[in-house]
Amino acid sequence: MTHTPLPDLILEPMVRAALIEDLGTYGDITTRTVIPPDKRYTARLHAREPGVASGMQVAAIAFRLVDPDLKVTAHVADGDPIAPGDLMMEIAGKAASILSAERVALNFAGRLCGTATLTAAFVAETRGTATRITCTRKTTPGLRVVEKQAVLHGGGFNHRFSLSDAILIKDNHIAAAGGIRPVLRAVKAGASHMIRTEIEVDRLDQLAEVLDEGGADVVLLDNMDTPTLVEAVAMTAGRLILEASGNMRLDRVAEVAATGVDYISSGALTHSARALDLGLDF
Repeated sequence: MTHTPLPDLILEPMVRAALIEDLGTYGDITTRTVIPPDKRYTARLHAREPGVASGMQVAAIAFRLVDPDLKVTAHVADGDPIAPGDLMMEIAGKAASILSAERVALNFAGRLCGTATLTAAFVAETRGTATRITCTRKTTPGLRVVEKQAVLHGGGFNHRFSLSDAILIKDNHIAAAGGIRPVLRAVKAGASHMIRTEIEVDRLDQLAEVLDEGGADVVLLDNMDTPTLVEAVAMTAGRLILEASGNMRLDRVAEVAATGVDYISSGALTHSARALDLGLDF
């Protein structure tokens, strides 16, 4: 699948901050001490286990921020499947520059490959259904844009990027507003016609109230068991978009998708994905 990369300008501040954190006050003192400044080398980034590539753009930015003269050649694109031993990237130029950027580049690439790989596993469980896998806002502070990119690379879809993207009424909003009807009436009275509204329910009687009151475009079915999800789909009969969330484990995704919900959202895609094992070798 082809993915349009973000402009480097958007990603550079995040990568620069990570490099500043890693280089510390005095820079890479090990490399500066033991590597001659004119020493040149070619390093190769390989996959050590199967998965889905992500973070290639970010890794390349890390190398170029340390040294714009480094020649970075990507051999896989974000979103490509990878197998153990696959060559993912080559970096040629000053050895000291490559070594100083190595850890930040690999931290990004390994983490984002892990998110893309886990997302692809979730997506595979939905094959044969119309259900889409989507992430949440349970992302690493400061890394949301690249973690959500990695979800796209794995074949998933993105939920809200920020609180300003859409109205999502959660249980605490409902409690503070005094109930489902008051909160939906407030939305109908005050929200822009350009903004979509989603509301969370965890019982079928709440869903019935939403259907009766109106004012929502999407209903988040929170922590419902599979038989209850089947009932929710039947009750809604296509009138609203349905998103199942809460306790969405990989071993449960197929049965949830089979209920007919439109989306399955999982915070695990971004907060619990294991980093993929990658290696950079001279």
